[in-house]
Amino acid sequence: QVQLVESGGGLVYTGASLRLSCTVSGRPLSSYAWGWSRQAPGQEREFVAAITWAGAGYYADSVKDRFTIFKDNAKNMIYLQMSDLKPEDTAVYYCNGGGSTTKLRNYQYDYWGQGTQVTVSS
Repeated sequence: QVQLVESGGGLVYTGASLRLSCTVSGRPLSSYAWGWSRQAPGQEREFVAAITWAGAGYYADSVKDRFTIFKDNAKNMIYLQMSDLKPEDTAVYYCNGGGSTTKLRNYQYDYWGQGTQVTVSS
């Protein structure tokens, strides 16, 4: 059984940095794509970032140059380093996995976590 558990969310102020972590158990990270999405109250889920099995990252325009996705295959963990946070980044952030980054961009997940709340206050 594959499980994804997010951590690292919290309350920060505009301009701050935060690192989210996702612990994956039940399968190795290799040969799979992993990513992050988010959902703000009253809004649809939004693609944030994805990383290929080879380590190439893809980002939504709204977070490009501020967020970085990376992974540690040895630890079976996925990370989202967020900097220059803005109030509009406030959302529940979800870790997810799928067969390709294209599928993750289209919300076609095979695995997903329960989410971690990120609140950015001005």
